[in-house]
Amino acid sequence: MIDLQGKVALVTGGSRGIGKAVSQRLAAQGAEVIINYVRHRTNASEVVTEIETRGGRCVAIRANLADEASLDAMFAEIRSRYSRLDVIVSNAASGVLKPVTELKSRHWDWAVNINARALMLITQQALPLMSSGGRIVAVSSIGAVRAVSNYTVVGASKGALESLVRHLAVELGPLGITVNTVSAGVVDTDALKKFPNREEIIATAMARTPLGRLTTPDDVADLILFLCSDLAAMVHGQTLVVDGGYAVHG
Repeated sequence: MIDLQGKVALVTGGSRGIGKAVSQRLAAQGAEVIINYVRHRTNASEVVTEIETRGGRCVAIRANLADEASLDAMFAEIRSRYSRLDVIVSNAASGVLKPVTELKSRHWDWAVNINARALMLITQQALPLMSSGGRIVAVSSIGAVRAVSNYTVVGASKGALESLVRHLAVELGPLGITVNTVSAGVVDTDALKKFPNREEIIATAMARTPLGRLTTPDDVADLILFLCSDLAAMVHGQTLVVDGGYAVHG
């Protein structure tokens, strides 16, 4: 039994998809969850209501993680509410899906700032609240290590994220903070709907996944829950893949 009673967890991008599933999992095991969102206020409110209806504790805080002032304001609110932070799940992601010939420098900056730089800034802000140790989990994707059509800047930013996790693991390990990455396979969330070749991606994943189905947000949330628990005390600086075997199939 995983017991997160008394723990405080921050889940970025926690209002939909994988972030929503993670927020629900952590709350169900007793953690008080802070959901970060930027645009989907209604979705965030619905997640808070769902968690509270089930007896959990949850609050939603709006912040644009690409903007340092907005991130600073979010942590000012967190510090005003809590004296500690035990878990960080860096799940918020964004980016432009275009061929490389159509990309602009602003597309690069946006993807890298949201998908990689934000974790560095969040960690800096969170460290004073994690004096008793804790867990940091970043959410990545197969595009960090493999080429995916139209995924250039997002894939590059996810590769930077995975590298950042390894460096953070070396620095934060002596503080009792484990840092890991969960790399998800093809998950049919709202984000996938933005891909122009969505149907092709799903069909290919179904055909090439040995376990015969797509990865779900709950699958990813289960692995993140494990990494946030005492069961994963010696899992550190790793990228763990949850994809039903898709990545090993060539």
